[in-house]
Amino acid sequence: MSSEPRKAKPAAGTPPPPVRRTHLERRAELLARTRRFFAKRDVLEVETPLLARGLVVEAHIDPVVCLYHPSGPRSGVTAALYLQPSPEAPMKRLLAQGSGSIYQITRAFRDGELGRLHSPEFTILEWYRLDMDHHELMDEVGALMRELIGEDRWVKRTYRQVFEETLGIDPFGCPTSRFQEVCEREGVPVPPGLDEANRNGWLDLVLTACIEPRLGYDAPTFVHDYPPSQAALAKIGGEDEPVAERFELYVRGVELCNGFHELQDIREHRLRFEDANVRRVGLGKDELPVDPDFLDAVEEGLPACSGVAVGFDRVVMLACGAETIADVMPFSFQTPPRA
Repeated sequence: MSSEPRKAKPAAGTPPPPVRRTHLERRAELLARTRRFFAKRDVLEVETPLLARGLVVEAHIDPVVCLYHPSGPRSGVTAALYLQPSPEAPMKRLLAQGSGSIYQITRAFRDGELGRLHSPEFTILEWYRLDMDHHELMDEVGALMRELIGEDRWVKRTYRQVFEETLGIDPFGCPTSRFQEVCEREGVPVPPGLDEANRNGWLDLVLTACIEPRLGYDAPTFVHDYPPSQAALAKIGGEDEPVAERFELYVRGVELCNGFHELQDIREHRLRFEDANVRRVGLGKDELPVDPDFLDAVEEGLPACSGVAVGFDRVVMLACGAETIADVMPFSFQTPPRA
């Protein structure tokens, strides 16, 4: 953590101070360490497009839309292109083409996200490892965090364990009413329209508001084996009951990454994208088109692999002992717009 004295926060409506040179130097150092880490493991660095015709559709992630004039602005013909919320789709296309294990450090874009840990434009580190399951990839993520933020050890807890240990409830078996009781007990406001039928909404709320802020203080904590309804594009496994082979990493109350033992079945991909669009409509959002090239790649054959996306600005924030990602970003959207 930084040994510099904490400065008073600026008054509301004033721009944040410019990023410190020490933070720029630390970011550059962490980027160099990351590249050395993957070079030692023979993981290839790649670049992929930022614009796409379609997406890996998720219910709660909204893309930034760009209007494109394929015949020039005077033609009056426009088409929608999307800035990538993550490089997942094009990287998986490379995997299907035989790239082998790959990683990328790039920009990602998400609409409606601005806060202490969120920005509409941010730096993402994403990588895919052939023939690794999610537990092996967790260990590699832990090894990278040792290099970047100096954490010497990490622990693994199942999704069920963190709910039971923190709140005393079983997220797989308890009635939805128990989540509401927890929110009342913990003083967590419930968003309007969140009813008992929306179990995933309650799981997200309780995890985010009641559990995440308490994770990763004794040691970085991997949470894994999510309910199948929370699978996104992870495989479903489990010996005693079905679980999503997915994980997230928490360090000092901050979520750093989201990883999957990657789904390979094209039929299941299509079903999950359809479900995500149904959930979007239920939330009052527009349906989104699925990236057709991504679907073609999965149908041709996505190799057995695990993948993970890391919020790199959050890593820099922790390494610098800063309070927000805006403190360590060279340019931040936290600055109020000019009148």
